[in-house]
Amino acid sequence: MANLKEIRGRISSISSTMQITRAMKMVSAAKLKKAQDAIVMLRPYSEKLQEIIQNVNSSSDPDQISVYAQKREVKRVLFIAVTSNRGLAGAFNSSVVKELNHQFQNNSQYEIEVLTIGKKVYDAIRKNRTVFSNESAVFDNLNFERVSNITETVMKKFLNGQFDEVYLIYNKFINAATQEVITEQLLPISMVETEETEVETDYIFEPNRNEILDNLIPKSIKTQVFKAVLDSVASEHGARMTAMHKATDNAQALKNDLVIFYNKARQAAITNEILEIVSGAEALKNS
Repeated sequence: MANLKEIRGRISSISSTMQITRAMKMVSAAKLKKAQDAIVMLRPYSEKLQEIIQNVNSSSDPDQISVYAQKREVKRVLFIAVTSNRGLAGAFNSSVVKELNHQFQNNSQYEIEVLTIGKKVYDAIRKNRTVFSNESAVFDNLNFERVSNITETVMKKFLNGQFDEVYLIYNKFINAATQEVITEQLLPISMVETEETEVETDYIFEPNRNEILDNLIPKSIKTQVFKAVLDSVASEHGARMTAMHKATDNAQALKNDLVIFYNKARQAAITNEILEIVSGAEALKNS
């Protein structure tokens, strides 16, 4: 039977772990509210920007396609993978790494590089894959300008032909308990053509349509990347909150089992002591 002191030590250790996991859950819950508000406010803007681009594009000259929408023979592909800098968030980081490896297998005929945003994905692939750039420091002071600078670099590499396609891999925030790994194409952008019969309004543009697209499309691309990062941040806090909640519940269940085991062991020890005392008293009496 285990030593009572050893069991007490394990119970104390589990109690300390519960305090840590419970504190981490509360911290993530507090940060989740702010991150959730940020992504909820950005999504309508991003969707409306896409809608404006599609409306303008539907009336533009089909022969004058944006440089960011031009498709060419695919030889080099860049994946922008977004995770977190810290762990203890369940399958949040590993699911992105798993999807990235899946994309490696599906696109093995191309030259593939990865732009990592998050230390976890960088540590997972840096030894076996070509890392174009590691931008994990963006989380130290996350804002649109810093993400925009990263996106501008990617856009320039696409324009000069270093990459023929660019994809985003990240966790899309659904709710605090649910995150969905998304792989979406960033470049070249998809310009959905609208049939002329579907255009109900004849727009008057100032300046011309193509100049408007040249200004809106880069902004849309930057917003798409920023939205992916904000989605990932909100998903991280949701995943960590859920993981720490489960960890606390599991620790509580283990602690309860150990307390029961400790009480049984203590009761058995007391019973043995009583038997020894009674046996000793009987022996003295008979002598």
